[in-house]
Amino acid sequence: MKLRIQRDHFTAGLQQVLNVVGSRPSMPILSNVLLQAEGDRLTFTTTNLDMGIRCHIKAEVITPGALTLPARRLATIVKSLPQNEVLLDASVHNQAKITSGGSLFRIMGMAIDDFPPLSMPIGEHTLSLSPDVLQGMLRSVAYAQSTDENRYILNGVYFHFNAGKLSLVATDGRRLAFVSQVITAAPEESSGVILPAKTVGELGRVLNQGNMLRMTFNGRQVAFIIQLEEEGSKSGLIDDITLISKVVEGQFPNYKQVIPSETAQRIRIERELFLDCIERASFVSSDRHNAVKVRVSTNLLEVSGSSPEVGESHESMAISYEGPEVQVSFNPQFLMDPLKALVQDEVAFEFKDDLSPGVFKTSEDFLCVVMPLRSN
Repeated sequence: MKLRIQRDHFTAGLQQVLNVVGSRPSMPILSNVLLQAEGDRLTFTTTNLDMGIRCHIKAEVITPGALTLPARRLATIVKSLPQNEVLLDASVHNQAKITSGGSLFRIMGMAIDDFPPLSMPIGEHTLSLSPDVLQGMLRSVAYAQSTDENRYILNGVYFHFNAGKLSLVATDGRRLAFVSQVITAAPEESSGVILPAKTVGELGRVLNQGNMLRMTFNGRQVAFIIQLEEEGSKSGLIDDITLISKVVEGQFPNYKQVIPSETAQRIRIERELFLDCIERASFVSSDRHNAVKVRVSTNLLEVSGSSPEVGESHESMAISYEGPEVQVSFNPQFLMDPLKALVQDEVAFEFKDDLSPGVFKTSEDFLCVVMPLRSN
């Protein structure tokens, strides 16, 4: 294999696939990136067995071929090369010679036969989505994923297709975030897949680079093919980025049971103002007393925090409200997360009493249910 490539393009391709390479892989080959040269492009592939990613870079291929090299070390070397033109020449002994200006490196790789194949799932379902729409939906719910390894079924985001809509749901048992969007060419029958948390993070990173997205999934795997915008091609990325992942196996809980069927009271709040109040109140919380109190009375919303170790705080803001006085305690982070993720200027907050959950809603199909804390 022999090719000539721009250093910046080489670096851009490596940066696209490095996140999937684990710091302590279970097999040495998983530390490597698979480089495949053919036609007028160089393909980069990495995998950790649970997730894999592939992208293509424009290159002048002199001799087609393939090899694997240590991904992170290669990225460090390429980024430091003195000139923009790079010549990569691979031998039959899994060794690559990299030259640029007066710099020359010889890097030992591993046999390509040892590299796990990154195969597309045989899709039972395939559909097209807007990358911007999906990224916004993921941002609206991803914070509510569970990090408890004992509840692995909740360690991800549930993609649920039904009645021409895509719904994303995430919950850790103490809060639940839900958002839905009408989509075209949705699967006719109800279907769903749980995307692992690490895949959710990587998908969110690459989505903002594309202008078209195709999703294919079955009961074991899911693939996202992101078509890049023209600017991406100018930076060296051409064609697409493909992200393939295993899914979380199992049945996602019936999330509809968690959503309150009715709430007695509803107020509309300026999102950023409410977020600032909650954040300031959280400054006086502690590990033992990690709570803020939200008190609603006639045309007034009050947010307070206190802990014996730190002190106390009090905030108030005018609202339009004529109902009974209600005070509810919440984990402040659980209130701040949805408020930070949303972009709307105003949100609705629904509640019933001091023992019932609070619910954030927007004019779009979004809601976040937050369980209350018991007041002392």
